[in-house]
Amino acid sequence: MNYKDVRVANIKDLKKGEMRQVDVEDKQILLARVEDEYFATAAHCTHYGAPLEKGILNGEKVVCPWHNACFNIKSGKLEEPPALDALPRFSVKVEGEDLIVQLPEEIPAQCTPEMVKYNSQKDSRTFVILGAGAAGSAAAETLRQAGFQGKVVMLTREDILPVDRTALSKKYLQNDSQKDSLILRSSEFYSEWDIEVHTHKSVTKVEAAKKTITFEDNTTLEYDALLVATGGKPRNLKVPGADLDNIFTLRQPEDADNIIAAAKNAKTAVVVGSSFIGMETASSLTQRGIKVTVVAPGTVPFEKILGKDIGTMFQKLHEANGVTLQMGTKVKQFEGNGKVEVAVLENGDRLNADLVVVGIGVEPVTEFLQGVELNEKDHSVNVDEYLQAADNLYVAGDIACFPDAATGELTRIEHWRLAQQHGRIAARNSLGEKIKFTSVPFFWSGQFDLKLRYAGHAENWDDIIIQGNLDKQEFLAFYVNNNQILAVAGSQHDQDIAAITELMRSASQQMPKGDEVRKSKINWVEKLDSQSLVA
Repeated sequence: MNYKDVRVANIKDLKKGEMRQVDVEDKQILLARVEDEYFATAAHCTHYGAPLEKGILNGEKVVCPWHNACFNIKSGKLEEPPALDALPRFSVKVEGEDLIVQLPEEIPAQCTPEMVKYNSQKDSRTFVILGAGAAGSAAAETLRQAGFQGKVVMLTREDILPVDRTALSKKYLQNDSQKDSLILRSSEFYSEWDIEVHTHKSVTKVEAAKKTITFEDNTTLEYDALLVATGGKPRNLKVPGADLDNIFTLRQPEDADNIIAAAKNAKTAVVVGSSFIGMETASSLTQRGIKVTVVAPGTVPFEKILGKDIGTMFQKLHEANGVTLQMGTKVKQFEGNGKVEVAVLENGDRLNADLVVVGIGVEPVTEFLQGVELNEKDHSVNVDEYLQAADNLYVAGDIACFPDAATGELTRIEHWRLAQQHGRIAARNSLGEKIKFTSVPFFWSGQFDLKLRYAGHAENWDDIIIQGNLDKQEFLAFYVNNNQILAVAGSQHDQDIAAITELMRSASQQMPKGDEVRKSKINWVEKLDSQSLVA
């Protein structure tokens, strides 16, 4: 590969701890200064292409402003998902006051993390992963990145390679996209790195004591280590008429394809449930020109997660875009001749419905497990701080009930990024490391023009401190319990939330108390910088 030296800046252009995007012909690179050293990488996050200069540089760590992927600025290595690929790194030298970057003729946007391949002579072990979602796919890659040269087998009951499920209720449902656009990694990628992916594999039994897996055809597979990441299955509505055609749940690409097919001839739709899946689906179907009504028993959407004020903001947003919300009631039954035509509500209303999407949560898929402790409440799997449930058996993602690092309480969180974090940590622990899961949960939602970010986890709070203007959908909301900030939600404050996430992540508990946030509006980027200097 041919390289050339390019003058990109003056050393005085960058302060310590600063990042800057620089144009080089028709491409961009990211310059950063850590103390008195200068570094250069690709300029955009390898996940969805966010400009990294709008994010946070915390020491050597770059935090993406959109979805909190993290990279090492010195090496370009990926440190936290949801990105899969690392940042290409370019050599920097100082000549006088000039910063000179050595660049290839074609500047790459991303690069595959360093991995090893299967070598049975060096490692005869078999690591099996049940489930090919966020946790399972992340674990498979992490095993190879961590130097595991044994056999990696990923099993899924689905008929497709791992996909980006977060897009299903958003951009995929809004457009007639190709299913291939959802694929996280190609079959060629898995083949190159000796990761076996077996689709259409239904497991009927896992015996933890025997370390064996039994399949639907009664064949068995022995493992040396197992990660169970089977995720959840959507809850169905158990009312008369629920078996009519054009009533859907949304979990897999096939579900989205079926909804899109029905939507092409639909004028009206009913969404059951004001969950994030439900409300994102309502937004997407409305943008396809369909008249949507959301039916849910609560007072406002997201009240249990975001509070009444922000829930009201979301309700107003949807109503302003033409969505009707029927809150405080439930669907009593569906009517139709073969396919759904009407949704009958408990309050007596009858809603025309050419299609229905049910978004009322998921149930953990764990019924096949033997020899592990299931949570009495929801049949998720209780794990320790290392995500371990039994000898050489780890659990990750939606089915894992794990100790919350902030509170110590067992909790289960259905977030895409957290499932990836689980998969990465569980994979390393299965190789003999002892890494406690202490990552800060983070999720996002896109509905119409509003982009919500949420960091931390708060199931209960005694106060919500809201700063900003909810009418303009510009705000930060702090969820406080006993003066401790457990979580923050916001819109149009991406950099602030990235900084807050880093403060939450710090081992020295650098996040300020609720009283401090109530008293004054904090510059969170400066707060992080000052704490980093102290540390």
